[in-house]
Amino acid sequence: MRLPDRVEIVEVGPRDGLQNEATHIPTPDKVALIAALAAAGLRRFEATSFVSPKWIPRLADAEAVLAALPHDTGAVYGGLIANERGYDRALAAGVREVSVVVSATEGHCRANLNRPIAEVLSGFAPIAARGRADGIRVRANISTVFGCPFDGVPPMAQVISVIERIAATGIDNITLSDTIGVANPRQVGAIFAEATAAFPRVTFAAHFHDTRGLALANVVAALDAGVRIFDSSIGGLGGCPYAPSAAGNVATEDLAFGLAEMGIATGIDLDRLLDAAELVERLVAHPLRARIDRRLLGVGGAVSSR
Repeated sequence: MRLPDRVEIVEVGPRDGLQNEATHIPTPDKVALIAALAAAGLRRFEATSFVSPKWIPRLADAEAVLAALPHDTGAVYGGLIANERGYDRALAAGVREVSVVVSATEGHCRANLNRPIAEVLSGFAPIAARGRADGIRVRANISTVFGCPFDGVPPMAQVISVIERIAATGIDNITLSDTIGVANPRQVGAIFAEATAAFPRVTFAAHFHDTRGLALANVVAALDAGVRIFDSSIGGLGGCPYAPSAAGNVATEDLAFGLAEMGIATGIDLDRLLDAAELVERLVAHPLRARIDRRLLGVGGAVSSR
């Protein structure tokens, strides 16, 4: 098995997690959460969304959140966008990274974005060009790569076709997502192996949900396939509105702990990360699933994974 010395974790909870919560989180509390995560050592965030508040009302305060965050700490604050209007807002707010989204399946793309795949992809090229000109990294996220609630498992040729069209725009950071949490380790290894072989110049990342309890096993399979960047969400927040039984993202604290136990550094202080997990539990006003017991942090030496 090929395991790296270090991986990068992208914290998506402030966006992918909070947008799904029934509870409204005030702007200062969102800022406090991101600050707590940064204090734990996280340096790359999907901090908010610049999609119309009509569609994501929980993140209508995107500009206010970005304005309140410190921009001299080395942290990269990113935001989700759906089009060039979103890019304009993100640019004005001072983000250093934007994420664009498309699905690997037509059914999910039409349900999630109200457009077919081809139409969504046609908007990527101008965003990619503007990102290069403005010094903003553009990251593409492909949903439902491993399974779709409408169309089932997409053929690999279909996934490769979507990647190819994204790469043709000049976007070379692409995340393959298990949006509803149905992937298994063998499938993950095979898909990432084929994708990385076909597109050696693309940096691939993985985004797993934990619906069937296989998220961490899928992380290991992706590591073995050469993936070195993983999305996660503090407390395991998140979900998919088009798959009601789908669980949240792999929890950042579980991911960081598991990597540390394998001797893989992330730069994260696990004790401080649990402070952030406790904060988010208070903010969303409902219990999260069982977290790592602090008493176990020293077992195996995994107090931190710096």
